[in-house]
Amino acid sequence: MDLFEKLLTNRGPLGSHSHYAHGYFTFPKLEGEIAPRMKFRGKDVLTWSLNNYLGLANHPEVRKADAEAAAEWGMATPMGARIMSGNTNLHEQLESELADFVKKEDSMLLNFGYQGVLSIIDALVDRHDVIVYDAESHACIIDGVRLHQGKRFVYGHNDIESLEKQLERATRWTQNTGGAILVITEGVFGMSGNLGKLREVVELKEKFNFRLFVDDAHGFGTMGATGAGTGEHLGVQDGIDVYFSTFAKSMASIGAFVASNEQVVEYLRYNMRSQIFAKSLPMPLVVGALTRLELLRSKPELKDKLWEVVHALQSGLREKGFNIGTTESPVTPVFLNGQIPDATQLTLDLRENFSIFCSIVVYPVVPKDVIMLRLIPTAAHTLADVEETINAFEKIAQKLDKGLYSSPAVTA
Repeated sequence: MDLFEKLLTNRGPLGSHSHYAHGYFTFPKLEGEIAPRMKFRGKDVLTWSLNNYLGLANHPEVRKADAEAAAEWGMATPMGARIMSGNTNLHEQLESELADFVKKEDSMLLNFGYQGVLSIIDALVDRHDVIVYDAESHACIIDGVRLHQGKRFVYGHNDIESLEKQLERATRWTQNTGGAILVITEGVFGMSGNLGKLREVVELKEKFNFRLFVDDAHGFGTMGATGAGTGEHLGVQDGIDVYFSTFAKSMASIGAFVASNEQVVEYLRYNMRSQIFAKSLPMPLVVGALTRLELLRSKPELKDKLWEVVHALQSGLREKGFNIGTTESPVTPVFLNGQIPDATQLTLDLRENFSIFCSIVVYPVVPKDVIMLRLIPTAAHTLADVEETINAFEKIAQKLDKGLYSSPAVTA
């Protein structure tokens, strides 16, 4: 078969819906300033789909720093990969400040989070080693594990008994290969909002010899007394051997970092292929990240405001009888019963008639007959936004229960 013919015959689980989904359900265009109120297809909508947790995307100090850095440096500086010609004092300053913030000895900047996780995993393990990872790990972890040439064992989501069994298997395997064990989990799971059982995982170090890698993309800046992440929140930051986060969530920017002890970070600098062979992070993004990090440190009221909105939204939804699962973080899923056609009509109704824009998740990401609406509260939202959203959700839930979304064209 011709390669292109094969691609067109099987367009993939998402691509198979592109003929009707593109531009509305997939690849939608939100326009205007990044804020709770934006425009979708020319109409004002209240949006709950932006990972702008602390409201920094349009913070005046952030906008000023970004603009001044872009004017001074442009997007080309520094030119080249850091290992060759793209290193600067500001890059090293940001790495030092990030390490201090998350209570690690050193850190390393990464151009992108997804690419970074893949490359961290690739650099840390070889074919003699075993990876043990949580079943609900983010796609970047799954793809990183797929690249691993050695054994990999998956344990049930947050199931410590399952993890222990897989660690026993991994231990037996590495006794034959002379390899090591890497356990991978997340601080905050981005779909469910629940926390990785980091305390229990760290306790298993007393019984098994392994190192722990935690992806804390949704925990950095939102969890812990200082915002240093889920490890700080759970009191086990020292037990995390390799800590990762992206700038794309609380920092409202581009880039990422990995933090560990000095020797491991030094090893990664010389062995992470995605960074060795990639252009250095542009200076405006570095300067902007320094400003954002300073706001995380100096303005705890941003995190406090976020959690005020989170508590109001989640408690309000629960009081109205909505199932929001086991979330312990700002990520707020709302689980409803329905088919994919119901989800389509419900989403149209929510956006067109109630002016509420949020992400919708259906099978195969969630089980069949489940519709998940995923809300991301931010410090920029208001309690009035919360009340408006809960009122809208009550109305769409009533329509769903009555089967009104099962008939075609029920929306505006």
